[in-house]
Amino acid sequence: MDALRFLLVLSIISSSSSAAATAAVNGGEKVALELYYETLCPYCSNLIVNYLYKIFESDLISITDLKLIPYGNAKIKSNGTIVCQHGKYECILNTVEACAIDAWPDVNDHFPFIYCVESLVYHNNYTYWETCFEKLGLDATPVIDCYNSDRGTEIELRYAAQTNALEPPHTYVPWVVVDGQPLYDDYRNFKSYICEAYKGTPKPSACSKSSIGSIRKMKMDLLNSLFGQESFESKFSRVLSAIFSWLQ
Repeated sequence: MDALRFLLVLSIISSSSSAAATAAVNGGEKVALELYYETLCPYCSNLIVNYLYKIFESDLISITDLKLIPYGNAKIKSNGTIVCQHGKYECILNTVEACAIDAWPDVNDHFPFIYCVESLVYHNNYTYWETCFEKLGLDATPVIDCYNSDRGTEIELRYAAQTNALEPPHTYVPWVVVDGQPLYDDYRNFKSYICEAYKGTPKPSACSKSSIGSIRKMKMDLLNSLFGQESFESKFSRVLSAIFSWLQ
């Protein structure tokens, strides 16, 4: 079943490149969707494997500038070496995926490889990550050469600077940002935020059933009817935050 799903996802991503090229994008720039993550984080692999690939299912990719930043909660020691939250193997895979993005800059080219690796992470088989080259018919040379040279470290240090420069700073991973605004715990709902942020007309068909504005209004109307505006802004803020999470 996993193998069949993997092939299905690859087929979706492959077909999305031509769909994105023909989709109408009028009067609006693409919406920036950035995923700050680390490769062995279970929440990150879950997002990539079970949610993020869906952006390629329809014409939503035509209005989305998707960028993946594999660094996460890593730290740089005083001697310049990088230490990763989940150990040495995570540093290996962070660099491998960074090198894949560098080798194949088009998201339609590098996302299948990252999806493949993260699928192995999701099923706790990540030590077999090199099999993804054969599965996808990819030449491993540019990625392996990048990893074995200073290039891989240079890219990771660049991602470190980009991650550490986030405003507001990231507090966990996955950290999903849409047009500069973090989604916090609502990161799985990235599609709604993309559709809301896009200013072009007409919006892609993928946005027809998605309106974050109407969802927010419904929540606010309910909360204000229960507590009143003054209570919302003051002593019940923590309670309402919990209710927001429950309603989502």
